[in-house]
Amino acid sequence: MATSTGLVEVLKRELKARGITYAQVARKLNLSEASVKRMFSKRDFTLKRLDRVCELTSTEFSELARALSQEENLVSRLTPEQEQEIASSTKLFLVAVCVLNHVGADQIVALYDISQTECIQLLVKLDRIGFIQLQPNNRIKLLVSRDFAWLPDGPIQRFFTQHAHNDFFRSRFDRPDEYMVVVNGMLSRSSSATIVTRLKRVAREFSELHNDDVRLPHGERSAMSLLVAIRRWELQAFAQLRRKKATIHIRSSR
Repeated sequence: MATSTGLVEVLKRELKARGITYAQVARKLNLSEASVKRMFSKRDFTLKRLDRVCELTSTEFSELARALSQEENLVSRLTPEQEQEIASSTKLFLVAVCVLNHVGADQIVALYDISQTECIQLLVKLDRIGFIQLQPNNRIKLLVSRDFAWLPDGPIQRFFTQHAHNDFFRSRFDRPDEYMVVVNGMLSRSSSATIVTRLKRVAREFSELHNDDVRLPHGERSAMSLLVAIRRWELQAFAQLRRKKATIHIRSSR
């Protein structure tokens, strides 16, 4: 993450955490709200404006830099070996997902058929893997970044494909907090790249909202899974109906 971009992202989170809107920032800087949104979108700040926004959040510039430094030491991906170890045990995988959702050790024991001793043993394994740091009194510090994701076609994704794929889609997706749509079309490489960029943005927004909601009581949050996918693909039944390319035989004449 570039330093300037990272600092602006940390500052945006500080604004969210304090419930400060772009409109309030605009009044502080004597700018229009549209100008402030554009400034954050382009990460285009003068030092004077950055200082004034820091004043609004009661945050020192050095605190932003320190928070950014800590985040840059976190990992956004595990190695295939680390994922394989997590995927090799259902309970270890469960605890890993729980800590990603900021569910503490006591809550894990209360929610699942895992004893206190077993839970601590599983947390120690995650500590050894480098996924968390287990601190005194069984407090958990995540060692993964806010934009952490499992490896594409890695052990965790393959676990999902083998064990959870059918279960995930066993729903009508008609509840207010559910949505699924299948869209077919033919796109150019440029259009495909545009869609991929937007899907990545949706995934980032999901992660940001997940981190924002950490402050809410556990009872006010629900486990949600977002599946985002696009690929070159045709239903096998359709593909089998495609005409075979004609083979042209040219006989040489003598």
